[in-house]
Amino acid sequence: MADLVVFGEDWGGLPSSTQHLIRHLLTRHRVIWINSIGMRSPGLNKKDMQRIVLKAKSMLKRTNVLTEDISEGPSPIILSPKVIPFHNLSIVRQFNKNQLVKDIREACKEHGFKDIILWTSLPTAVDVVGSLNEKASIYYCGDDFNTLDGVDHSTVNPMERELADKVDLILVVSKELAEKLPGPSTVMFPHGVDYDLFSSPRSHPGDFPRQGPVAGFYGSISEWLNVEMLTQAATALPGWQFVFVGTIKTDVGALREIPNVHFLGPRPHSKLPAYVQNWDVAMLPFCHNRQIEACNPLKLREYLASGTAIASTDFPAVRVYDSEVTIQSHREPFSRTIQRAYDQKEAIENRRAAVRNESWESRAAQLEELIDHLANRQSRFPERLSES
Repeated sequence: MADLVVFGEDWGGLPSSTQHLIRHLLTRHRVIWINSIGMRSPGLNKKDMQRIVLKAKSMLKRTNVLTEDISEGPSPIILSPKVIPFHNLSIVRQFNKNQLVKDIREACKEHGFKDIILWTSLPTAVDVVGSLNEKASIYYCGDDFNTLDGVDHSTVNPMERELADKVDLILVVSKELAEKLPGPSTVMFPHGVDYDLFSSPRSHPGDFPRQGPVAGFYGSISEWLNVEMLTQAATALPGWQFVFVGTIKTDVGALREIPNVHFLGPRPHSKLPAYVQNWDVAMLPFCHNRQIEACNPLKLREYLASGTAIASTDFPAVRVYDSEVTIQSHREPFSRTIQRAYDQKEAIENRRAAVRNESWESRAAQLEELIDHLANRQSRFPERLSES
């Protein structure tokens, strides 16, 4: 059975698609998980400085303690990488590669890893590909880094192209990403959903108003949310309560001034079903831009699994479920979209049925077949390995 070495974001917190998949693979595979090596150089601001301090502290330890609810069951071996987040400098890239390869090889030796499959969700791990005596390598592309905010595009984009040329398999979560990374090694691999978690009934969490219908959103409250549109909708629907769960990362001053708008802050992933199930309408109120055009948000399937009515702006990933989701039409006020979704609120089973067979467990079973196939292949990098 192949062992996995995985480059992803920091393990814990709100689980990403990579974490969902790896959590299920942990029942059959041993995993070394490398916490985020970043995709941009830090700036001279308080937030980046705080993150540098936290990263520096974590570097002093090789393993971290898992803190989120996805820790149930087997856990990965977690490495906090000793890297410098200036990937645009060739001397730094060489240093990072040497350090990462050294630490990962030591961990593999300590834990008896063999027949390694290397998995990366980050283009900045490109230099490690082919240096670990791995049987095969996978690039899991869950975002369009060409358009993602907080990424050094001039550095990451060429690294992604290089990565796509080196790996044995590319998994993409949307047709738009498949068009960006075409080729015989590219496979469409849509997101899944923790169906049981989001479909099992939960009681009202008690921290938002019960009076009047409720429109809600959970997730990062960032620049990809259409704050102007939401402000107009909350103003046009004074009898509704608008509830936002998540960390605020953009200016929401206009929304804060409206009395029927409530910001609750972040909540653990395991608690989110209690919120979405007790809203009358769940919102996907995104801006129209290239990033959203390529996105495939996890919350779309989670909303559907909850059975709650959904009001969404129009983007490619949501059109797959146009029979179950109320999609904003051209020039339609979002307040009207919310009302139309509310009129369909009783169609709970139709929405759940749309994703009942799209669980992370079933996605992981499909992934298992791909990994088994790769594990039985000879490595593509014999000449490179003999030099390392």
